[in-house]
Amino acid sequence: MKFSPLFTVIIPTYNRNDLLAKCLDCLVPGIQTLPKEQYEVIVTDDSPETTAEEMIQQRYPWAKWVAGPHKGPAANRNNGASYAQGEWLAFTDDDCLPDPQWLEGYAQAQINQPSTLVFEGRTYVDRPKNTLGETSPINESGGFLWSCNFAIQRQLFESLGGFDERFPYAAMEDVDLRLRLMKMGNNFLFIQSASVCHPWRYNGGWKKLRQHQESTIIYLSIHPEELATINYKTYLIYTLRGFIKTTIPGLLKFRYSGFKEAFLEHISFLYMALKLYFIFNFR
Repeated sequence: MKFSPLFTVIIPTYNRNDLLAKCLDCLVPGIQTLPKEQYEVIVTDDSPETTAEEMIQQRYPWAKWVAGPHKGPAANRNNGASYAQGEWLAFTDDDCLPDPQWLEGYAQAQINQPSTLVFEGRTYVDRPKNTLGETSPINESGGFLWSCNFAIQRQLFESLGGFDERFPYAAMEDVDLRLRLMKMGNNFLFIQSASVCHPWRYNGGWKKLRQHQESTIIYLSIHPEELATINYKTYLIYTLRGFIKTTIPGLLKFRYSGFKEAFLEHISFLYMALKLYFIFNFR
Protein backbone atom coordinates (compact mmCIF):
# COMPACT_ATOMS: atom_id res chain seq x y z
CA MET A 1 0.00 0.00 0.00
CA LYS A 2 1.35 3.44 -0.96
CA PHE A 3 2.37 5.61 1.98
CA SER A 4 0.20 8.76 1.99
CA PRO A 5 1.02 10.97 4.97
CA LEU A 6 -0.90 14.10 5.82
CA PHE A 7 2.24 16.28 5.92
CA THR A 8 5.55 16.34 4.13
CA VAL A 9 8.08 18.42 6.08
CA ILE A 10 10.57 20.06 3.73
CA ILE A 11 13.91 21.25 5.10
CA PRO A 12 16.37 22.93 2.71
CA THR A 13 19.95 22.79 3.94
CA TYR A 14 23.34 24.13 2.90
CA ASN A 15 26.56 23.25 4.76
CA ARG A 16 25.00 23.39 8.23
CA ASN A 17 24.92 19.81 9.47
CA ASP A 18 25.28 20.90 13.09
CA LEU A 19 22.17 23.07 12.91
CA LEU A 20 20.32 20.56 10.74
CA ALA A 21 20.86 17.84 13.36
CA LYS A 22 19.25 20.01 16.04
CA CYS A 23 16.30 20.63 13.74
CA LEU A 24 15.87 16.92 12.98
CA ASP A 25 16.10 16.10 16.69
CA CYS A 26 12.85 18.06 17.07
CA LEU A 27 11.12 16.01 14.38
CA VAL A 28 11.93 12.53 15.68
CA PRO A 29 8.80 10.33 15.69
CA GLY A 30 7.56 10.33 19.26
CA ILE A 31 8.93 13.82 19.90
CA GLN A 32 6.38 15.36 17.55
CA THR A 33 2.93 14.81 19.01
CA LEU A 34 1.48 14.11 15.56
CA PRO A 35 1.54 10.33 14.96
CA LYS A 36 4.56 9.24 12.93
CA GLU A 37 2.43 7.71 10.16
CA GLN A 38 0.94 11.14 9.45
CA TYR A 39 4.15 12.87 8.38
CA GLU A 40 7.37 12.38 6.46
CA VAL A 41 10.53 14.50 6.46
CA ILE A 42 12.53 15.41 3.35
CA VAL A 43 15.93 17.12 3.60
CA THR A 44 16.89 18.70 0.30
CA ASP A 45 20.62 19.33 0.36
CA ASP A 46 22.37 22.04 -1.68
CA SER A 47 25.72 21.54 0.06
CA PRO A 48 28.52 21.60 -2.54
CA GLU A 49 31.03 19.58 -0.53
CA THR A 50 30.14 17.84 2.73
CA THR A 51 26.54 16.72 2.48
CA ALA A 52 24.13 15.58 5.15
CA GLU A 53 23.42 12.25 3.47
CA GLU A 54 25.64 10.08 5.68
CA MET A 55 24.50 11.80 8.88
CA ILE A 56 20.85 11.25 7.99
CA GLN A 57 21.39 7.61 7.05
CA GLN A 58 23.15 6.90 10.35
CA ARG A 59 21.20 9.05 12.81
CA TYR A 60 17.86 9.85 11.18
CA PRO A 61 16.90 6.89 8.95
CA TRP A 62 13.23 7.91 9.10
CA ALA A 63 14.07 11.08 7.12
CA LYS A 64 14.64 11.15 3.35
CA TRP A 65 17.76 12.85 1.95
CA VAL A 66 17.73 14.20 -1.60
CA ALA A 67 20.39 16.11 -3.51
CA GLY A 68 19.52 19.73 -4.22
CA PRO A 69 19.68 21.45 -7.63
CA HIS A 70 22.32 24.04 -6.55
CA LYS A 71 20.28 26.94 -7.88
CA GLY A 72 19.44 28.73 -4.64
CA PRO A 73 16.98 28.25 -1.74
CA ALA A 74 13.83 28.74 -3.83
CA ALA A 75 14.82 25.98 -6.25
CA ASN A 76 15.98 23.82 -3.35
CA ARG A 77 12.58 24.02 -1.63
CA ASN A 78 10.83 23.21 -4.90
CA ASN A 79 13.14 20.24 -5.28
CA GLY A 80 12.09 18.87 -1.89
CA ALA A 81 8.43 19.42 -2.73
CA SER A 82 8.80 17.39 -5.93
CA TYR A 83 9.46 14.26 -3.80
CA ALA A 84 6.55 14.87 -1.41
CA GLN A 85 3.83 12.31 -0.85
CA GLY A 86 1.88 14.31 1.72
CA GLU A 87 -1.37 16.12 1.14
CA TRP A 88 0.19 19.19 2.78
CA LEU A 89 3.68 20.66 2.65
CA ALA A 90 5.15 22.04 5.88
CA PHE A 91 8.21 24.22 5.35
CA THR A 92 10.87 25.06 7.90
CA ASP A 93 14.60 25.83 7.77
CA ASP A 94 17.63 23.91 8.97
CA ASP A 95 18.37 26.51 11.67
CA CYS A 96 14.88 26.27 13.20
CA LEU A 97 13.70 24.15 16.14
CA PRO A 98 10.09 23.00 15.70
CA ASP A 99 8.10 22.63 18.91
CA PRO A 100 6.67 19.16 19.70
CA GLN A 101 3.13 20.27 18.76
CA TRP A 102 4.22 22.03 15.55
CA LEU A 103 2.67 19.61 13.07
CA GLU A 104 -0.28 18.79 15.30
CA GLY A 105 -1.08 22.51 15.38
CA TYR A 106 -1.30 22.59 11.61
CA ALA A 107 -3.27 19.34 11.51
CA GLN A 108 -5.85 20.72 13.93
CA ALA A 109 -6.07 23.97 11.95
CA GLN A 110 -6.77 21.98 8.80
CA ILE A 111 -9.65 20.22 10.59
CA ASN A 112 -11.06 23.43 12.08
CA GLN A 113 -10.70 25.46 8.87
CA PRO A 114 -11.15 22.97 6.01
CA SER A 115 -11.61 25.69 3.38
CA THR A 116 -8.26 27.34 4.20
CA LEU A 117 -5.38 26.03 2.11
CA VAL A 118 -2.47 28.00 3.63
CA PHE A 119 -1.43 28.48 7.25
CA GLU A 120 1.50 30.23 8.92
CA GLY A 121 2.87 29.44 12.36
CA ARG A 122 4.49 31.33 15.18
CA THR A 123 8.25 31.94 15.04
CA TYR A 124 9.92 32.99 18.27
CA VAL A 125 13.43 33.39 19.70
CA ASP A 126 15.18 31.35 22.36
CA ARG A 127 16.29 34.18 24.65
CA PRO A 128 16.45 37.97 24.99
CA LYS A 129 18.61 39.78 22.46
CA ASN A 130 22.24 40.18 23.56
CA THR A 131 23.74 42.47 20.91
CA LEU A 132 22.64 44.91 18.22
CA GLY A 133 24.02 42.58 15.57
CA GLU A 134 21.62 39.72 16.24
CA THR A 135 18.59 39.15 14.05
CA SER A 136 15.71 36.67 13.74
CA PRO A 137 12.47 36.49 11.68
CA ILE A 138 10.21 36.81 14.72
CA ASN A 139 6.53 36.29 13.90
CA GLU A 140 4.25 36.51 16.93
CA SER A 141 1.02 37.65 15.26
CA GLY A 142 1.05 36.61 11.60
CA GLY A 143 0.80 38.34 8.25
CA PHE A 144 4.25 37.41 6.88
CA LEU A 145 4.12 33.81 5.56
CA TRP A 146 7.88 33.50 5.93
CA SER A 147 9.39 30.34 4.54
CA CYS A 148 10.76 29.15 7.89
CA ASN A 149 7.30 28.19 9.14
CA PHE A 150 4.24 27.71 7.00
CA ALA A 151 2.04 24.95 5.62
CA ILE A 152 0.31 24.82 2.25
CA GLN A 153 -1.82 22.27 0.44
CA ARG A 154 0.45 20.49 -2.02
CA GLN A 155 -1.91 20.82 -4.99
CA LEU A 156 -2.12 24.59 -4.47
CA PHE A 157 1.66 24.87 -4.20
CA GLU A 158 2.07 22.93 -7.42
CA SER A 159 -0.55 25.03 -9.22
CA LEU A 160 1.49 28.14 -8.35
CA GLY A 161 4.66 26.58 -9.71
CA GLY A 162 6.17 26.67 -6.23
CA PHE A 163 8.71 29.30 -5.30
CA ASP A 164 9.93 31.52 -8.13
CA GLU A 165 13.40 30.22 -8.96
CA ARG A 166 14.50 33.57 -10.36
CA PHE A 167 15.33 34.44 -6.75
CA PRO A 168 18.88 33.10 -6.20
CA TYR A 169 19.14 33.98 -2.50
CA ALA A 170 17.19 33.45 0.71
CA ALA A 171 15.42 36.78 0.43
CA MET A 172 12.07 37.94 -0.99
CA GLU A 173 11.18 34.57 -2.52
CA ASP A 174 8.64 33.98 0.25
CA VAL A 175 7.29 37.54 -0.11
CA ASP A 176 6.76 36.80 -3.80
CA LEU A 177 4.91 33.56 -2.99
CA ARG A 178 2.69 35.37 -0.48
CA LEU A 179 1.78 38.03 -3.04
CA ARG A 180 0.91 35.47 -5.72
CA LEU A 181 -1.26 33.55 -3.26
CA MET A 182 -3.13 36.69 -2.26
CA LYS A 183 -3.65 37.67 -5.91
CA MET A 184 -5.31 34.28 -6.40
CA GLY A 185 -7.63 34.98 -3.47
CA ASN A 186 -5.95 32.55 -1.07
CA ASN A 187 -5.86 34.08 2.38
CA PHE A 188 -3.84 32.44 5.15
CA LEU A 189 -4.45 32.05 8.86
CA PHE A 190 -2.00 32.41 11.74
CA ILE A 191 -1.76 29.32 13.97
CA GLN A 192 -0.21 30.14 17.33
CA SER A 193 0.33 26.52 18.34
CA ALA A 194 2.25 25.66 15.15
CA SER A 195 5.41 27.21 16.56
CA VAL A 196 9.11 26.96 15.84
CA CYS A 197 12.05 28.56 17.58
CA HIS A 198 14.47 30.50 15.38
CA PRO A 199 17.51 31.27 17.57
CA TRP A 200 19.24 34.60 17.15
CA ARG A 201 21.82 34.77 14.34
CA TYR A 202 24.21 37.51 13.28
CA ASN A 203 22.89 39.45 10.30
CA GLY A 204 25.43 38.01 7.87
CA GLY A 205 27.32 41.20 7.10
CA TRP A 206 27.53 43.03 3.81
CA LYS A 207 27.15 39.85 1.73
CA LYS A 208 23.73 39.08 3.20
CA LEU A 209 22.64 42.70 2.88
CA ARG A 210 23.74 42.78 -0.77
CA GLN A 211 21.74 39.62 -1.44
CA HIS A 212 18.67 41.29 0.06
CA GLN A 213 19.20 44.28 -2.23
CA GLU A 214 19.51 42.14 -5.35
CA SER A 215 16.45 40.11 -4.39
CA THR A 216 14.39 43.26 -3.84
CA ILE A 217 15.30 44.52 -7.31
CA ILE A 218 14.20 41.18 -8.78
CA TYR A 219 10.95 41.31 -6.81
CA LEU A 220 10.11 44.82 -8.01
CA SER A 221 10.94 43.94 -11.60
CA ILE A 222 8.44 41.05 -11.39
CA HIS A 223 5.83 43.06 -9.47
CA PRO A 224 6.28 46.73 -10.49
CA GLU A 225 2.98 47.60 -8.81
CA GLU A 226 4.72 46.98 -5.48
CA LEU A 227 6.75 50.15 -5.99
CA ALA A 228 3.84 51.91 -4.32
CA THR A 229 4.82 50.29 -1.02
CA ILE A 230 8.47 49.30 -1.52
CA ASN A 231 10.47 52.28 -2.79
CA TYR A 232 13.27 54.61 -1.81
CA LYS A 233 11.03 56.43 0.69
CA THR A 234 10.26 53.11 2.37
CA TYR A 235 13.94 52.43 2.96
CA LEU A 236 14.65 55.96 4.17
CA ILE A 237 11.83 55.79 6.71
CA TYR A 238 12.84 52.26 7.78
CA THR A 239 16.44 53.38 8.31
CA LEU A 240 15.46 56.44 10.33
CA ARG A 241 12.98 54.51 12.46
CA GLY A 242 15.47 51.72 13.12
CA PHE A 243 18.19 54.15 14.10
CA ILE A 244 15.95 56.02 16.56
CA LYS A 245 14.03 53.07 18.02
CA THR A 246 16.67 50.36 17.98
CA THR A 247 20.24 51.49 17.44
CA ILE A 248 20.42 54.51 19.73
CA PRO A 249 18.74 52.76 22.71
CA GLY A 250 20.80 49.65 21.96
CA LEU A 251 24.07 51.53 22.30
CA LEU A 252 23.39 51.91 26.01
CA LYS A 253 21.65 48.59 26.54
CA PHE A 254 24.25 46.44 24.78
CA ARG A 255 27.30 48.66 25.44
CA TYR A 256 28.09 49.01 21.73
CA SER A 257 28.12 45.24 21.21
CA GLY A 258 27.03 44.61 17.62
CA PHE A 259 27.07 48.31 16.72
CA LYS A 260 29.26 47.66 13.68
CA GLU A 261 26.73 45.21 12.23
CA ALA A 262 23.79 47.53 12.99
CA PHE A 263 25.57 50.53 11.45
CA LEU A 264 26.39 48.50 8.34
CA GLU A 265 22.72 47.59 8.00
CA HIS A 266 21.72 51.26 8.16
CA ILE A 267 24.28 52.14 5.48
CA SER A 268 23.01 49.26 3.35
CA PHE A 269 19.41 50.46 3.55
CA LEU A 270 20.43 54.02 2.72
CA TYR A 271 22.33 52.70 -0.28
CA MET A 272 19.25 50.70 -1.27
CA ALA A 273 17.09 53.82 -1.06
CA LEU A 274 19.41 55.63 -3.49
CA LYS A 275 19.60 52.60 -5.76
CA LEU A 276 15.83 52.27 -6.00
CA TYR A 277 15.46 55.98 -6.61
CA PHE A 278 17.82 56.01 -9.58
CA ILE A 279 16.71 52.65 -11.03
CA PHE A 280 12.99 53.34 -11.06
CA ASN A 281 12.99 57.13 -11.59
CA PHE A 282 15.53 57.36 -14.39
CA ARG A 283 14.93 54.26 -16.46
